[in-house]
Amino acid sequence: MIAAHARTSEATAQRPAWPVGPHAGIAFYRLLTGCDPADADIRADDDFDRHVLASILAAAVMDGGPLAERAGLSEQELNDLFARNFPAATVRAFAWMPRSVSESDDETAMVRDLLLAQRSTDGDVGRWLAAMVARRAMEPNHLWEDLGLRERPELSRLLTRHFAPLASRNTANMRWKRFFYRMLCEDDGFVMCTTPVCTDCNDFDLCFGEESGESRMAERRREFLRADDDRVDAARPA
Repeated sequence: MIAAHARTSEATAQRPAWPVGPHAGIAFYRLLTGCDPADADIRADDDFDRHVLASILAAAVMDGGPLAERAGLSEQELNDLFARNFPAATVRAFAWMPRSVSESDDETAMVRDLLLAQRSTDGDVGRWLAAMVARRAMEPNHLWEDLGLRERPELSRLLTRHFAPLASRNTANMRWKRFFYRMLCEDDGFVMCTTPVCTDCNDFDLCFGEESGESRMAERRREFLRADDDRVDAARPA
């Protein structure tokens, strides 16, 4: 049995049983799905959902620490997710010591509740994704990157599929993290923007700037291949 993370107390913390380090995300995605992230076929909605869930969990593994907390789920929710979506992968989560409540936890709950209120699909997947997206939104990179996705359009598809009423309000293609907080402010009667017209705002690039780039797992794979080439070159006789 592979343990997602075992930590029953600070003094008895255990390391996860799968490989750790910069390439752990790809290994964990492969463990769950049987293929590399780059090869995932996401044409069908159910396959897309499994890809998204595996990507988020792989990104959480790359961050280290208790997997359930990093993914935004309880241990029971994470075990249910594994059992229902990745039954062939013998993976389960163990207990972890919860952190004390912080401002970040409050923000996570606010984003999660925003997403839950705007769900467009029934069932556990949408509920899990609301919690997972909210937790990963607290990380410092573009949201699609911290979800482990391959590109921003996958994030847009995720939100359009599971949270359509909310996604449809992002008519100007604002960055999703900024958009979430804008919606929270507007729902509370506050105005986040400093000017009435976005093009006149000094924060325009923060809200609408380019979000393209290489996914985190693709970057790690490229680094791994480069390091492997370097080892081969070093082993060749001079």
